[in-house]
Amino acid sequence: MAIVIRAETAGFCMGVLLALQKLDALVEDRETKGPIYTLGPIIHNPQVLGEYTSHGVITAESAEDIPAGATAVIRAHGIPKHMEKDLLKRGVRIIDATCPKVKKAQLLIEKQTSEGRMLLLYGEESHPEVKGLLSYAASGAFLFDSREKLNEFPFLPDEKYCLAAQTTQDKKIFDAIVEELSSRQDRDVTILQTICDATRQRQEEAVQIAREVDFMVVAGGFNSGNTRRLAQVVAAQNTACVHVEQAKELPLETLKGHAVIGLTAGASTPDKIIDEIHEILKKLS
Repeated sequence: MAIVIRAETAGFCMGVLLALQKLDALVEDRETKGPIYTLGPIIHNPQVLGEYTSHGVITAESAEDIPAGATAVIRAHGIPKHMEKDLLKRGVRIIDATCPKVKKAQLLIEKQTSEGRMLLLYGEESHPEVKGLLSYAASGAFLFDSREKLNEFPFLPDEKYCLAAQTTQDKKIFDAIVEELSSRQDRDVTILQTICDATRQRQEEAVQIAREVDFMVVAGGFNSGNTRRLAQVVAAQNTACVHVEQAKELPLETLKGHAVIGLTAGASTPDKIIDEIHEILKKLS
């Protein structure tokens, strides 16, 4: 039987748990009038979303798809500021399930940019959290997904900036960016520490386990940014790794050749999926 080292941080983070608790309360409240919508997926996990769909929760692609009188749950990633205003204007009941860490990042960006600083944001252009964060930048923003792209930015000597990151970004890369910017005396940049501690801890534990095992399994939605980054930090340790959404996707023949296997999961991965994968890995011979 294989030895399996399972990450203690694997699975739902605090922000995801709070968001799902709010949605669960609505689903169970028989006095809730009208349909229940989420603007975009509540979290990035297809299996969880499928369960809510079976309970009548509707995932809307845009604010315009949510009718007046309905209840809309703002997903854990948050939404752009103008969308929230539009929903309220049209009489939609809003339940804000934005992760507290994301909300804090939104408010920090709003405060700094309202004072005239331009936002430099380290994040993924297509990610819903990033779209929300950018909407709070009152003095303009520059989005970058690599140190190389930031190096191309034309800093102006009289301009003031603030640096922030998508909450699930790689902390080591962000710290390197901070160190590089801080070494320049000709740039006025305020640093906003917006990367979630849970994300940092999850990545650090993944790295530690990757150094102790022959192979690593990362479980979570393929569209989950924090899960993809877990797989990336593991691969950076030169440890063989596979990213799966469900147990049925495990490459069992490949895994049978490894005596010690690591297991971690993204912040939107339910325990039952992690448990099922864990049981299969333990039975490998």
